[in-house]
Amino acid sequence: MKNLLKILFVSSLGILLVLPTHVFAENAWPRVHTNPDGSKTTIQAPPKRILSTAVSITGTLLAIGAPVVASATDYNGNFFGQWRHVAQENKVQKLWSIAEVDLEAAYSVRPDLIIIAVGGRDTAAQHRAVLEKIAPTITVDYASQSWQSLARIMGQATGLENQAEDKIAEFEQHLNAAKAKLRLPEGKVNLIGYNGPGMLNPIATATGSHGSLLTALGFDVERPNKQWHGALDNPDDFVKAEYERLTELKAETTFLVRTDEDGARLFKQDKVLANLASVKNNQVYGLGKNSFRIDFYSSMEIIDDMLKRFASPNNSQEHLK
Repeated sequence: MKNLLKILFVSSLGILLVLPTHVFAENAWPRVHTNPDGSKTTIQAPPKRILSTAVSITGTLLAIGAPVVASATDYNGNFFGQWRHVAQENKVQKLWSIAEVDLEAAYSVRPDLIIIAVGGRDTAAQHRAVLEKIAPTITVDYASQSWQSLARIMGQATGLENQAEDKIAEFEQHLNAAKAKLRLPEGKVNLIGYNGPGMLNPIATATGSHGSLLTALGFDVERPNKQWHGALDNPDDFVKAEYERLTELKAETTFLVRTDEDGARLFKQDKVLANLASVKNNQVYGLGKNSFRIDFYSSMEIIDDMLKRFASPNNSQEHLK
């Protein structure tokens, strides 16, 4: 009997030794989140009532199945279109519009974790000290990283590491399957946030979130001159260029951020841009009205639109089934 118990003990120990460390990490509470400023926030237990004070973060939280009970909205009091239906299904409460933080509303939803963006127009960082009195409060810098990286950070903070990895894997599987079906236009592409004359017109870099997505699909993204950047922020995702700089772009195909084919028609009607290669080729496309913020949901929408537009004939029929 003693020998049998020894065998069982050694066998159990062997199983424990080969289990991946993240299995234990997911059950390790309390855990500590390191904020971008180096400060640390202790989270005692898996949160059940999350308040997202940044609408740009909420979509990623919903994608990994985080229990978001309330969130800030955009300027118009809406959630982003690409995940609005998910928020409705999860009965996420709208608390305030960008830059209109309502501390009484924050108290009223009884959060056990509050998430703040350290930058961007939807930051509530100036209210951090007060929000910390309501519930444990963490800060993240969503602008400096991909949605996948943000999902992993949010997964660690909420105990949803596996769900974050599953969602990333789902996206990568869809992207790779789509890439195999696409017949892309020849030459380079560029991505423009077209605002017209008198304003800065953002041009996506090849390494930013928009450029990286198209690169992953097989496109060759034109690199704008970073010396054109006319804003105070860093030109990591977009070079915010004067309107006249658009005439210097060379790519044979143009995608327009945050708009659809109606926006593409307006771009092609701009007489100043008539000599662009993409306009001459009639290869100007809207990337989608929800394409301003790249997250899991908008990425999937963009991939599906690419399939509708550029899938090879046989694969196009298959995609429509």
